[in-house]
Amino acid sequence: MITLFNVWHYIAFGIGFLVFVGGVVLALKQEKRNMLFSILFSIVLVTVVMSGLSIAVVDKYTKEAKLYRLENKRNLNTEQISFSGVVKNEGDYEIGEVTFEIKLVNQGLSADNIKAGSLYSPTGFMSFFGLTSEGSSKKDNKPQQVTHKFVVAKNLKPGQSEQFIVYFDYPPYFKSVLHFAKVYAH
Repeated sequence: MITLFNVWHYIAFGIGFLVFVGGVVLALKQEKRNMLFSILFSIVLVTVVMSGLSIAVVDKYTKEAKLYRLENKRNLNTEQISFSGVVKNEGDYEIGEVTFEIKLVNQGLSADNIKAGSLYSPTGFMSFFGLTSEGSSKKDNKPQQVTHKFVVAKNLKPGQSEQFIVYFDYPPYFKSVLHFAKVYAH
């Protein structure tokens, strides 16, 4: 995961550093020396967690990518499907990576041909050995939804857009497909 830091990241890290320094100073003033290691470990743990969360929160609210002109084409010769479109940086800060996620859901199921577990298969003791509840191998199961993720753009400046095209294998047993597309900015 590539993330480009902006001014809000540095402000969050500055606050985290102040919390760390304040915690270390208070820990060193502690009268019970046998508690010093526990307190320092807790301060480091809190600071690391706070830094990780601040990166995620700042990325979510300052980096905004949008998806435009999404089209799909199916190539029957190679049994592949392609998705093309444009991603645009709608935010005020540079984006390190834009990830395109596409989920295909098979609608070709009717109530007559749905077996138990074709849409949901619980995990348990038998799944550890690669078996389903009916005793068949997982290789025999045909998933009714497929999700793929692709990095489609890197280092997008504010207002900049980039075209993309991705290919992947189309499940041949899908009859009628719904697709759900998302983009994530990192």
